[in-house]
Amino acid sequence: MEIVRFLVVAIGLASALLRPLAGEAAELGVRIDLSEQIMTVEVDGIPAYTWPVSTARRGYRTPIGRFRPIRLERVWYSRKYDNAPMPHSIFFHGGYAIHGTTEIRSLGRPVSHGCVRLHPDNARVLFGLVRDYGAGSTIIAISQ
Repeated sequence: MEIVRFLVVAIGLASALLRPLAGEAAELGVRIDLSEQIMTVEVDGIPAYTWPVSTARRGYRTPIGRFRPIRLERVWYSRKYDNAPMPHSIFFHGGYAIHGTTEIRSLGRPVSHGCVRLHPDNARVLFGLVRDYGAGSTIIAISQ
């Protein structure tokens, strides 16, 4: 089953990479389900990755809607929250970002101040994909 999934992802990624050569734009979709605390990354509509995330805990909010990345920062520290490390930050709405976290045991539960936290390895992969596809070809969709 794992080999089949790998082949589907590989074919989807290869197809997406070849589309620009054929004059078609490749799209990167980042879907975040707040109720499930799950992120799904899609390349041209084909699911490539599914990762646990942590979003806003009670008293805070993670914005809902469709966004495009507005800024990428490989190394960033929160000015608001005690200089907390935010590696591989993808800012999408004001100060809200998708970024790596050192609190990996909390992934899958809402514990953040509003940002979307990912395992650092997954944040690195996503950061590279967004950088490669570009902000104009990336949609971040956050739903309840």
